[in-house]
Amino acid sequence: MFVLQDKDTLVPMQPEQFAAEVDFQALLSKFPALLVGDQIDADDPRRFLLVQQELPIGHEDATRRWSLDHLFLDQDGVPTLVEVKRQSDGRLRREVVGQMLDYASNFQSSWTADSMRSAFEATCASAKADCDATLAEFMGPEISADRFWADVDKNIGSGKLRLLFVADDIPSELRRIVEFLNKYMQPVEVLAIELRQFTGQGLRTIVPMVFGQTQEAVGRKEPIKGERWTEERLLAECDAKFSAADAAAARAILNGMKGLGLPIVFGSGRSSGSVYPLLRAKGVTINPAYLSTEGEGKVWLQLRHLETRPFLNSVEERREIVKRFAQVEASGLTEAAVEGWGSIPLARIAADPRGTEKVIDALRWIAERVKAAG
Repeated sequence: MFVLQDKDTLVPMQPEQFAAEVDFQALLSKFPALLVGDQIDADDPRRFLLVQQELPIGHEDATRRWSLDHLFLDQDGVPTLVEVKRQSDGRLRREVVGQMLDYASNFQSSWTADSMRSAFEATCASAKADCDATLAEFMGPEISADRFWADVDKNIGSGKLRLLFVADDIPSELRRIVEFLNKYMQPVEVLAIELRQFTGQGLRTIVPMVFGQTQEAVGRKEPIKGERWTEERLLAECDAKFSAADAAAARAILNGMKGLGLPIVFGSGRSSGSVYPLLRAKGVTINPAYLSTEGEGKVWLQLRHLETRPFLNSVEERREIVKRFAQVEASGLTEAAVEGWGSIPLARIAADPRGTEKVIDALRWIAERVKAAG
């Protein structure tokens, strides 16, 4: 592997193992994006929220018989059990599979949505983070905290789990086991993620790759997320809830998204519909702005997560995004949107004679910048 630095310097990067398993685990806790949710689900990239590291899981009367490396939740409240092993660990093949199956089979008896909520709050307290703000930033404005934890409870009850084996090298034997389990363990999703580390001249690169998603397995699986909205359903919701002018603005924005020449993704919210253009470059997907039927109808900006993306990640670029959407008269957007969330009600977009045009122009600017990134 090579890194092109300053356009005229080629830096050779050599494979290097992680120094210790604890370092590997700490890296995942700090950067859940390494679980590459866009490789797990390209159409609706998975995002992960750390509940707890070293999570105790019991068996019958032994309440702390085992300790799971990480427990995450995705944006649909699906518990994601992560076990980390380095290549040098001889248990990476058969033993770790049996270990993970022990965790999965005893998970329901060990953990509830309430206990997971308490564990998440304790994790936030340890990191000196506001748990309500952390959860709100993760979920977005469409889903309340109570609704999210209700989804977690439902998923636990129905056995919807995701099992992730993470290592710096996934041997072929483990790949075959994971593909077999993922094919037949419905509704559980079983995957392996290889995180290869390369170093050179003070640089460090981590390359993730997901294994286990055979086409046959994908076809057999039931979706582990909510039912997706469609264009017809979303527009019907707009017509039913909003004034004719606001519904017309929503329709124009959706048509503008379709005119970008990009795939369109509809959300899976229970009470509110959403839609956004699928923006992807360098193998990474982003979703900076989307149209939502929540409340009186809004165009939402979610810019904080761009900090971890390889493009549109600077404060200046995020400020430029806000500036372009703020051209809508009385948009209500403030500087705070640069670091988090912001929204423009459909009524304000409809009230501006060029409101929908300004929103579409802002979306087009984002799309062009992403396309230019490759």
